[in-house]
Amino acid sequence: MSTPTLYYWDIRGLGQHIRLLLEYTGTEFQDTHPKNWSGDKFKLGLDFPNLPYYVDGDVKLTQSNAIMRHIARKHNMCGKTDKERDQCDMVEGFAMDMRMDWGFMCYVNHMKDNYDLDKEKSQYLKDKLPVKLKQLSEFLGEREWFIGESVTYVDPIIYELLSINLVLSNTCLKDFKNLQNFHDRFEALEPIKGYMASDRYKKRSINSPVAAMLGKIREL
Repeated sequence: MSTPTLYYWDIRGLGQHIRLLLEYTGTEFQDTHPKNWSGDKFKLGLDFPNLPYYVDGDVKLTQSNAIMRHIARKHNMCGKTDKERDQCDMVEGFAMDMRMDWGFMCYVNHMKDNYDLDKEKSQYLKDKLPVKLKQLSEFLGEREWFIGESVTYVDPIIYELLSINLVLSNTCLKDFKNLQNFHDRFEALEPIKGYMASDRYKKRSINSPVAAMLGKIREL
């Protein structure tokens, strides 16, 4: 049986939550960084060529959330009831909204002629992020995990979002103690703790080098 392979840039970006889920489930995998993506992407047999992409035997998938659900279904991590599965879908979509806010700040808006990095960061931290964090906090409530009583695939997605925002502002969770506790609880999971202490885990830039910020390791 072939070893599953994740293909993505050597950054956190849209690949890190996939790595976290693979590590949590104990899946042995190869973490590969394409060297000639532009030249090869239409030759790989992918339906919708994009990065990240994931090869698991005969399965070839693009789109990070499709990859997450594929892995999660193998390990019964998509919720145990119809309600929980619906909630997984909802939280996943909400996380994508958060990722869009991040992407506009770091990638899209800096293409404008009047782009002001400090202003963009300030507006994001003041006007956008707290609103989303409040909603997440209220949804989580006193539970340990976002859906049901055990880890689902949306937990590494949310963890990674909280983690990158803590890099941007290490006080962003000060008013959301349950989110900080969730973040710390996820890191304390034995498979995650072991991964973060291993040579498989390395300090990566959060964004690609074309981003306005956090695209270089020295910025972290």
